[in-house]
Amino acid sequence: MRNSASDVAEIRDAVHLCIDMQNIFAPGGLWATPWMERVLPTIASIVLRFQIRTIFTRFITPEDPEDRPGQWQHYFHRWHQATRKHLPPSALDLVPVLSRFVPPAAVIDKPAYSAFSNPGLAGLLIEKKVGTVVISGAETDVCVLSTVLSAVDLGFRVVIVEDALCSSSDVGHDALMTMYRTRFHGQVDLVTAEELAEFWRE
Repeated sequence: MRNSASDVAEIRDAVHLCIDMQNIFAPGGLWATPWMERVLPTIASIVLRFQIRTIFTRFITPEDPEDRPGQWQHYFHRWHQATRKHLPPSALDLVPVLSRFVPPAAVIDKPAYSAFSNPGLAGLLIEKKVGTVVISGAETDVCVLSTVLSAVDLGFRVVIVEDALCSSSDVGHDALMTMYRTRFHGQVDLVTAEELAEFWRE
């Protein structure tokens, strides 16, 4: 069961957080996300409409595994090909279809899954009196999930554009969509890109 359009309140004082639409997750990338190409036109249409209100995030891997704390070191020893020592610099860039929007869209870099692992993001949104974060990007069940939960904890209203997400796992994506609908009513809304255009008018 998804939210009906009548359940979604008007979206105002919002920022579009587009999560990790980078070359490393694109076809041919080390962490290629199969559906990225499918959702890219939808994400581009949202950015085109809300360029000045869009913040792109980039997941920036360490130069060496030892540059990260705790379990991240184990993670990047396993994925040593993803460290900056081994990756071409362009792998961490936004995909070209989206990079053309910067500026006026902004970019923030983050060291971990959540967009809010960059401590400057929450402060920036609070300073701008942002009450709602509209979320798109990759991956539904990893970086998007972590960002959604951080935003909820910080008190932001979260609007997830369900046809503007991609994952490497159909099972993971579907499970998260069910969880958002059944466990976060009142804090998380799910909309389509078409509904977003209806409810978010600057």
